[in-house]
Amino acid sequence: MENLDKKVAFITGGSKGIGYGVAETLSAAGMRVAITSRHAAEAEKAAGEITSKGKGEVFGLEADVRDLQSQEKAIQKVIEKWGQLDVLVANAGVGFFGSIEELTAEQWQQTIDTNLTGVFFSMKAAVPAIKKSEGYIFTISSLAGTNFFAGGAAYNASKFGVTGFTQAAMLDLRNHNIKVTTIMPGSVATHFNDHTPSEEDAWKIQPEDLGELVLDLLKMNHRALPSKIEIRPTKPPKK
Repeated sequence: MENLDKKVAFITGGSKGIGYGVAETLSAAGMRVAITSRHAAEAEKAAGEITSKGKGEVFGLEADVRDLQSQEKAIQKVIEKWGQLDVLVANAGVGFFGSIEELTAEQWQQTIDTNLTGVFFSMKAAVPAIKKSEGYIFTISSLAGTNFFAGGAAYNASKFGVTGFTQAAMLDLRNHNIKVTTIMPGSVATHFNDHTPSEEDAWKIQPEDLGELVLDLLKMNHRALPSKIEIRPTKPPKK
């Protein structure tokens, strides 16, 4: 996209973590950004914070990626407000970790419903508008989307699914002049899995680093499509 000013982005799970970092970066670049959370107050609070620091308007709204109608209604509100949708960042996610004996059926279902089905619902709801704008879709997978680990049954399954789904969707949509990329981060300094970021997380990827990556991809020439990107901390602690 040659000029990002006034372009419209929709970011799921944008009230904190990676989604918040991406929203901050796109707003600073002059884009109009809608962020969602399952809790309206959290979305509105984050939108106010980002608006005060950026150049573009930020709109916070309640939506649940596990519900297709909820996603459709949220995107319709964005279109009613700004008349278009140019970028989707399907970011919302959860993590439950434990052996197959420890993992509950509820934890499994919540992980798959949020991390995988939620990405499908977000993209399904957004595609009609993004076809009109010939825009860009990002999904946030993980290095856990290609690298399995003990205790990661549900999370690995969801992120392997996101990686495969996104690559297939990329092939479906590129002939409509829609770019689709999955970003696969390693360790990121966020509140994910009840972690509280601190100075000890300085070695990790920061949310704003992923925002800069999304911004760089949006500025890339339309003829070039990096469809899958792995990103790691430069220097993790030695084990």
